[in-house]
Amino acid sequence: MGQKTHPFGLRLGITEPHKSRWYAPKALYGELLVEDQKIRAWLDKRLNRRPPNAAVSDIHIERTREELKIIIKTARPGLVIGPKGAEVERMTEELQYMTGRKVAISIIEIKNADLDAKLVAESVAEQLVKRASFRRVVNMKTEAAMTAGAKGAKVRVSGRLGGAEIARVLEVKKGSLPLSTLQANIDYNTAEAITTYGVIGVKVWIFKGMYDSAVDENTSSAAGGRARARGRK
Repeated sequence: MGQKTHPFGLRLGITEPHKSRWYAPKALYGELLVEDQKIRAWLDKRLNRRPPNAAVSDIHIERTREELKIIIKTARPGLVIGPKGAEVERMTEELQYMTGRKVAISIIEIKNADLDAKLVAESVAEQLVKRASFRRVVNMKTEAAMTAGAKGAKVRVSGRLGGAEIARVLEVKKGSLPLSTLQANIDYNTAEAITTYGVIGVKVWIFKGMYDSAVDENTSSAAGGRARARGRK
């Protein structure tokens, strides 16, 4: 059996912050957890699954007693904000109606989409749906991540590649990927390409360097997001 662990889960609370940051009594915890999931699903459907694609990579949720704060990380902030902020206002109103709470939305721009695992995975999936050559797409995206400044990158696609009868796996890796080093800043994410001949899974790993040397510009400093040296260097 495989002994693999999730790169984000392994580092959670050590070098990576939680994506939901709030405290709640036991009776309310489950309800708020389900609400967080509904908010993420609703925003993903609205911003990522309808044209024009807003390229949203991550959604962080913070709660206080009075307010629900949603932090959206996107490569196209203009599409999320809308003309004169109309889109953000509309989303705020709808979320307030959905949750019954005061909502504040803030947007963080992702400077380089080629260094974000979620956006790379979604881009690969999108091109696979358009029947692009899977080998060319995987090689191109791995190369683009390295050119953008990554220390290492790996893209793995699995399923009925090219419409083949038997499912198979293609994996392309460049540079180094120290998966078991907690101090390594490894961005990992997945996406699905829903094609006419079945679902093709896409996994992306991007190694951006060590946390103690240079912290990624998109990393939050809240709730465990700070870099902490562990053990001997």
